[in-house]
Amino acid sequence: MSDITKTHLAVIGAGPGGYAAAFLAADLGLDVTVIDPEKNPGGVCLYRGCIPSKALLHVAKLINETREAKKWGITFASPDINVQQLRDWKNDVVKKLTGGLGQLIKQRKINHIQGRAHFLDSNTIEIINENSDKSRLQFDYAVLATGSRPAKIPALSVDSPRLLNSTSALNLEDVPKSLLVIGGGYIGLEMGSVYAALGSKVSVVEMMPNILPGADKDLIKILKKSLDEKFDKIMVNAKVTNMKALDDGIRVSFEGDDVHQNNQKFDKVLMSIGRQPNSDGLGLENTSVKTDQKGFVVVDDQRRTADPSIYAIGDIAGEPMLAHKASHEGHVAVEAIAGHKVAFEPQAIPAVVFTNPEMAWAGLTEEQAKQQGRNVEVMRFPWAASGRALTMDRTDGLTKLIVDPETERILGMGIVGAGAGELIAEGVLAIEMAANVTDLKLSIHPHPTLSETVMESAEMFFGQSTHIYRPRRKK
Repeated sequence: MSDITKTHLAVIGAGPGGYAAAFLAADLGLDVTVIDPEKNPGGVCLYRGCIPSKALLHVAKLINETREAKKWGITFASPDINVQQLRDWKNDVVKKLTGGLGQLIKQRKINHIQGRAHFLDSNTIEIINENSDKSRLQFDYAVLATGSRPAKIPALSVDSPRLLNSTSALNLEDVPKSLLVIGGGYIGLEMGSVYAALGSKVSVVEMMPNILPGADKDLIKILKKSLDEKFDKIMVNAKVTNMKALDDGIRVSFEGDDVHQNNQKFDKVLMSIGRQPNSDGLGLENTSVKTDQKGFVVVDDQRRTADPSIYAIGDIAGEPMLAHKASHEGHVAVEAIAGHKVAFEPQAIPAVVFTNPEMAWAGLTEEQAKQQGRNVEVMRFPWAASGRALTMDRTDGLTKLIVDPETERILGMGIVGAGAGELIAEGVLAIEMAANVTDLKLSIHPHPTLSETVMESAEMFFGQSTHIYRPRRKK
């Protein structure tokens, strides 16, 4: 055991929440130490999640566009896919980003310790490195940012390298002839889209009545129509009852209304049923930190736990499990530690599904409004009326606004279509700034762009959309 060292702020975990918190704390002049198993910051998002998956999705988009180009009079030969080179390129993207973060942590003079942390008490952690050497660190404050890991169904576990999770699927060892994705959430649909573009025959099984549970049905309908063309089949209201490992695949048994073949064999199976917080094994029982039944750490508006010395951010602090939410929580926690008046009170946390087409939403959804019994007006602008969408041959899109009819305030926005993940930022700003439909209507949007669909959605509230004739209903 080495000598005990001290720091003002210990950040445990260096993902998008942890390194954002550490960097801001250093910028504010605090003495910061980061503890993380990796050599450089980045966390699951950069190493095994957001970034590598988006690199592969970019390739999938390119492949799909070469196939679609036949309609425009341009025919490409079938792609020759070098899986090793593709994997190397994806890994190089990760290496550049994490290496850049490593430089930033040095420039800010942050003490970075590679290892895993375990709380001994409310102001002391034990750090174990890869060689099992131990050291102790005393702190005034700590920020927990240990993230999450893929959830499992023990009853469906099989001892086979052919059973993948979101991490192993990104390794892209090969392109299986057939792939079953268990779970119709965003991770499963994104990875399914990658493998389908590369040549796999992809099937999806989802136990809920629709894919992307919780999202608005009109957006899902458009996305599902596109995925139905790319995937072999999507089974909803269905579940896997048993799996058996074979030498050449995995035998899967199904049951449900949407199942037409109860037993099928797949070359590989991707288990994508969500994620669970990494709150176990941290020694939290040696502190006053409390967790709920799902393992999430309980925090207040400043991200402070039940232990006044310890804060928690990101996936470990509750839904939604999104990198951008973690980053903002990290800033709030550090500002609070620095003594500033601050709280985590977002009106809109955007969600994006990077499929083809993309799907994004922010603020109040139509489904949530129905559940809450709220009176709202919903404007839907179909992209078939967008000049820019037509020039791209991407009329498979929809922009919608959720509006309070009394105050005319923008409560929510949903988009499905090309570049939805970029377009949704305008909705986030509008909701956070308490903008109303007049604000969006009078904001001049460049022509011809997809962003005009946001402006015309606002115009529809008044029955004045230029490219859609839909008079406003009289009250």
